[in-house]
Amino acid sequence: MSTLLVIAKAPVPGRVKTRLTTRFTPQQAAGLARAALEDTLTAVLATPARRRVLVLDGRPGPWIPAGIEVVAQCAGGLDVRLAAAFALADGPALLIGMDTPQVTPGLLAPGLDFTETDAWFGPADDGGFWALGLAEPDPALLLGVPMSVGDTGEVQRRRLTDAGLTVRNLPGLCDVDTPADAERVAAAAPRTRFAALHSGLCAVTR
Repeated sequence: MSTLLVIAKAPVPGRVKTRLTTRFTPQQAAGLARAALEDTLTAVLATPARRRVLVLDGRPGPWIPAGIEVVAQCAGGLDVRLAAAFALADGPALLIGMDTPQVTPGLLAPGLDFTETDAWFGPADDGGFWALGLAEPDPALLLGVPMSVGDTGEVQRRRLTDAGLTVRNLPGLCDVDTPADAERVAAAAPRTRFAALHSGLCAVTR
C-alpha cells in the first residue's frame, strides 16, 4: 500500500492565501486556509493508505487530526520541497497540496494504485497540478521544474514521460488561490468546512 503525502503551510494570517486578501482580511484568508486543510486531511484519513504524512511549513496546531504524521518541510524552492517530501516515503507515494478542499477519498484512491502505471498526474485548472503520484520517487523527476507558473503542469508531466514513465491522469481540479477560485470551489463542494466558512464570510463582506 502506498503513502499519502500532504504538503502545506500552517494557516497563519499573512503567510497563507495572501491572494485572497483582495476580498478577505488576512485573518479570514487564514481561516479559509485552515478549513481547506482540515477538509483535505479528513479526506486523507478516509482514504486507504499505508502512511498519511503532513509535510508542514510552520508549527502544528489543533487542526491536525489523530492519525496524521507531521514532518517539517525542508528549506528551498517548491521543487526542492516536493522532492524532499517524496523522499519521506520508502516506496510508492501520492502527494497533494492543501488547495483543493473539494478532494474526496474517491478521487485520491486511484492515485495510490500503481499496478498498471508508473505515475499519476492530477492537473489543476491554473496550469499546475494538484496531485502527483510516483511508483518510484526520484528527486530528478521534480528538481528544476519551474513552479507556480502557467506551464508548471505541462513541464512536470513532460518530465515524467521523458523519463520513460507510464503516466495516467487523475481528474482535473481547481486550486483555491483567488477569490474567484474560492467561490467556484465552495459551490462545487457545498458540504465542506471550506464552503460553510466561505458562505459565512461572503454574507458579512457583501
